[in-house]
Amino acid sequence: MSVRVKLTLSYAGFLMLAGALLMAAVWVFLLRYVPDRAMLYDPDDSLDGGVFPVRSVLLEVFVPRAAAVLAFLLVFGLVGGWILAGRMLAPLTRITDATRTATSGSLSHRIRLPGRKDEFRELADAFDAMLTRLEAHVAEQQRFAANASHELRTPLAISKTLIDVARADPHHDTGELVDRLHAVNTRAIDLTEALLLLSRANQRSFTRDHVDLSLLAEEATEALLPLAESHGVALHSRGDIAPVTGSYALLLQLTTNLVQNAIVHNLPEHGDVWVRTGVRPHSVVLTVENTGEQLTPQRVSTLTEPFQRGTERLHTDQAGVGLGLAIVKTITQAHDGTLTLDPRPCGGLRITVELPATCRSGP
Repeated sequence: MSVRVKLTLSYAGFLMLAGALLMAAVWVFLLRYVPDRAMLYDPDDSLDGGVFPVRSVLLEVFVPRAAAVLAFLLVFGLVGGWILAGRMLAPLTRITDATRTATSGSLSHRIRLPGRKDEFRELADAFDAMLTRLEAHVAEQQRFAANASHELRTPLAISKTLIDVARADPHHDTGELVDRLHAVNTRAIDLTEALLLLSRANQRSFTRDHVDLSLLAEEATEALLPLAESHGVALHSRGDIAPVTGSYALLLQLTTNLVQNAIVHNLPEHGDVWVRTGVRPHSVVLTVENTGEQLTPQRVSTLTEPFQRGTERLHTDQAGVGLGLAIVKTITQAHDGTLTLDPRPCGGLRITVELPATCRSGP
């Protein structure tokens, strides 16, 4: 049976039960307070001894009328229950139709259930919010797949061109060819590893340990010091102990990406990068700030998208593969944190990663 039929029968059954109990209560009242026989005055003396059988007469009158009332309640309960059940289940029907539409692949449909805020309205609003997030996620994944295909196709196309040139000219300098193929192949490997890292962080398939962000910041700045010196950038690192729970490797990758991004996208010379860690009441903060060109808020809002860069799209070792901040965003979300990007008034960028702090037990 459908839910509507079940609700109709339940409503009619409850109404019948209430009516039967009411009739029984009336009958018990009559049996208790109405005498079996009553002495009535009869001037013609037509009744036997002047005694009138009250309960017998009440039984003859009460039973047919009670049965009629119960029959009316049955019909009324079935009809009214069917109507009320239909009205109550109408929002559920709209939600079901929207679910079927989403299952067919259309994620732009929304329920937008009108009326007061009740359980069905909350369910419909939650479903609409889920569809909105799902539609945005699917669109992001489609853009990511398209960009990844484009980025992977570029080194493969370059490799094919170099090989075709070498085949057409056997006397071509093989040393130069090998060097260029090595560079292209390295870029393709870096891009593939970045994509795998993104996938791993998205799936949250990592072991959580106790990690100190201040030590990671120190390790990243020391490892990238030669790169900073080659770009004429000064590194400044300081901060408090910042304990978190997460993946050491992923959080080190996050810190390294932030510092490397701040070094590469900086002033042509005499640039600065500041790396700081701090502690808040319920979280820890890693801040990486650098000098650089002026960035608009609109431009900054796109930097965490895959294959977006703060400056021109250069295919060099220093420019990376365009997934640095996208990886930072994914790792931050996998650790239940927040990522904030703010353009500096005098040029450059301030990036803040806030993660839940590790609760320290007492001695």
